[in-house]
Amino acid sequence: MTTVTTGTATYRDSGLEFAPAFFIGSATAAYQIEGAVDADGRGPSIWDTFSATPGKIVNGDTGEVADDHYHRLESDLDLMASLGLEAYRFSVAWPRIQPLGSGEPNQAGLDFYSRLVDGLLARGIRPMVTLYHWDLPQALEDAGGWTNRDTAYRFAEYAAVVGAALGDRVSYWTTLNEPWCSAYLGYGSGAHAPGRTEPLAALQSVHHLQLGHGLAMQALRQTVTTDAEYSVTLNFHVLRGDDASSPEAKRRIDALANRAFTGPMLRGEYPADLLEDTAAITDWSFVLPGDLQIIHQPIDFLGVNYYSTATVRMWDGASTRQNADGHKDVGGSPWPGSGHVEFLTQAGPYTSMGWNIAPDGLEELLLSLSAQFPDLPLVITENGAAFDDVVEHGAVHDHDRLDYLRRHFTAAHRAIEQGVDLRGYLVWSLLDNFEWGYGYSKRFGIVYVDYDTQERVVKDSGLWLKSLIASRRLPE
Repeated sequence: MTTVTTGTATYRDSGLEFAPAFFIGSATAAYQIEGAVDADGRGPSIWDTFSATPGKIVNGDTGEVADDHYHRLESDLDLMASLGLEAYRFSVAWPRIQPLGSGEPNQAGLDFYSRLVDGLLARGIRPMVTLYHWDLPQALEDAGGWTNRDTAYRFAEYAAVVGAALGDRVSYWTTLNEPWCSAYLGYGSGAHAPGRTEPLAALQSVHHLQLGHGLAMQALRQTVTTDAEYSVTLNFHVLRGDDASSPEAKRRIDALANRAFTGPMLRGEYPADLLEDTAAITDWSFVLPGDLQIIHQPIDFLGVNYYSTATVRMWDGASTRQNADGHKDVGGSPWPGSGHVEFLTQAGPYTSMGWNIAPDGLEELLLSLSAQFPDLPLVITENGAAFDDVVEHGAVHDHDRLDYLRRHFTAAHRAIEQGVDLRGYLVWSLLDNFEWGYGYSKRFGIVYVDYDTQERVVKDSGLWLKSLIASRRLPE
């Protein structure tokens, strides 16, 4: 019998057990793995355009081939089954369904996701659909993208199409993945597609994305026929401070990063301090009567994405401003109205993304969300780490990632023990893939992908996860 040790300061506990109802799986996103960008009627997305623009992506990489998942569906499904995944979260590529962002659906695109869902169910894996993981049809961006209120209504139409096609078999639905990234990195900092650097556009997008969420939630409930659960996934910023100005800096960034979304979606209101902090940019007149009622839809669980923490303080205006917010800096700011907050370099160790490893931040976040929204179940929809993996004699010994996962599963277990209603945990990512602005230079997968041959190699972290799922117990 293994000796159970709990409560280690390093979060390297052993012998922790997860209940059978707690589901464990992995996650991906369409543009990052599918490839086949012009196959079977798929239209162009903003990421096709962005990655084809010189200088936007490390090494000039694009998602044109990625992991070729579109053509390797069956073998990838078998791979998931071999790992024992209990759930698989994937996103639907909007341009595969509606190449121009509206109009008649592309049946070939629907058929692909239908085969994916059927393949998952046949292997006993729970399909979890995310409708939007950033690949907006380029035609909609040409009409203003998420700065255009009409995009929210097009998103609802798209949701209805997918709900009608898959809603007889899929019971877990997520509207948006990380709208913070879509709005602030896409329209504010310029680091993500469509690459705009306009503070007003970023805030307009914050609202219209959430309006799209509310409208899509209504559309799904009208078309899905299973006894389904509905959610949205947010990437939360867990904030630290280091001086007397940090509480004010934390308040401002919490408003922009966290409460700008939990306020409307979960409380039906924008935080008053957010509106005040951004008053020099906008009067928020794009929020129309009735919008907040549409946005404030009941959800069945909240998707939580967590990777690292951030340390902030108010900038003194004289010293060189630190900008270690963990996001690619291309000149614009993802913090409209808070350019006088600085993000400090944090203590290591770090992943290859330069993000600090802080499992205590995950525990803190889960406890905080549970306290703020005590009746709302939580699911960790993404957690994982990028490291510089190499294949040695047919194996990938990714000790650092395995250790990262052990420590964060420990943090999740501690939160559950303290009463958090945490239902599941999805590791990011199943496969090494196109890591947005970093191209193929960063590897997050528990499965290694050779991009020249498309060979898959299960890493030690993947074997560790397989053991965890099979035993319900943290492996030694």
